[in-house]
Amino acid sequence: EANIFTRPTDFMDLKVGRQILTWGTGDLIFINDMFPKDWQSFFIGRDTEYLKAPSDAAKVSLFGESVNLDIAYTPRFDPDRYITGDRISYWNSNTQSTAGQDAIVHTDKPDDWFSDSEIAARLYKNIDNYELAFYGYRGYWKSPGGQNAAMKAIFPDLNVYGASLRGTVGKGIGNAEIGYYESADDLSGKNPLISNSEMRYLLGYTQEIGRDFTMGVQYYIEQMLNYGPYKNNLPPGPARDRYRHLTTLRLTKLLMNQNLRLSLFTYFSPSDKDVYMRPNANYKVSDNLAVELGSNIFFGDYPNTFFGQFRDNTNIYTGLRYSF
Repeated sequence: EANIFTRPTDFMDLKVGRQILTWGTGDLIFINDMFPKDWQSFFIGRDTEYLKAPSDAAKVSLFGESVNLDIAYTPRFDPDRYITGDRISYWNSNTQSTAGQDAIVHTDKPDDWFSDSEIAARLYKNIDNYELAFYGYRGYWKSPGGQNAAMKAIFPDLNVYGASLRGTVGKGIGNAEIGYYESADDLSGKNPLISNSEMRYLLGYTQEIGRDFTMGVQYYIEQMLNYGPYKNNLPPGPARDRYRHLTTLRLTKLLMNQNLRLSLFTYFSPSDKDVYMRPNANYKVSDNLAVELGSNIFFGDYPNTFFGQFRDNTNIYTGLRYSF
């Protein structure tokens, strides 16, 4: 990261340059967080913090007595660091088979300064022990959302509108989030080469269930809109379900005076019938040094589902981190 931060007034912050941008309420599930993600890093075992890739952007934060407003402007489209087949194999819908370095994903990416820009905004307010937020985004699908006549992956225009609520529920913290994904290049859903518009929903809850032992659960749904036109114009091959259901479970236990952290994060989709598990053990040797061991484990009944396509990419990793 390299950026300039300034506070021109008491009610405004401004940061310009390469920076990590994030918002939303999900735990490793992103609805209104439309900033770039590094999925290759995530799936091969780098620290979770590297999932959020940097943006070359300008962010303005305005603070008011009743509401606050964040606006992030990216002058040139910053896509996800998506799966290309170079290091991780994937499902290739053109060949209807699993592919890797034999079929690297080639893209036609919006790449012009200012004309291919993105803008995202968040309006939020604290009400008692709850944070209410509204979101807006205008840009492009962050990972390829279709292909052109030359069979190159493309990033169609995308608008996102959403809201979230997070706060105390019982002995823990609950959150709810919703987002409408408007696929601006195919509002009717009739173009089989462009992703349809979607609704996305999330409910989550986190609570300490024992001494230094926390549990978090989430339920997430993707709903494809204009499903009839999608089915009527679908080329040969398996069809997506109208609804994709996904649950997550996070378990975290601290031991040895909180120097040892054992964690397990699991995604399970009952609709796709696939699973992604992330067990991890992290030991803090000293204030500066930490070591860790973990794994990325994929299961799936079908090779064309989101996690099922990675079932040949299960891996074990180890890491050493020195901070100063």
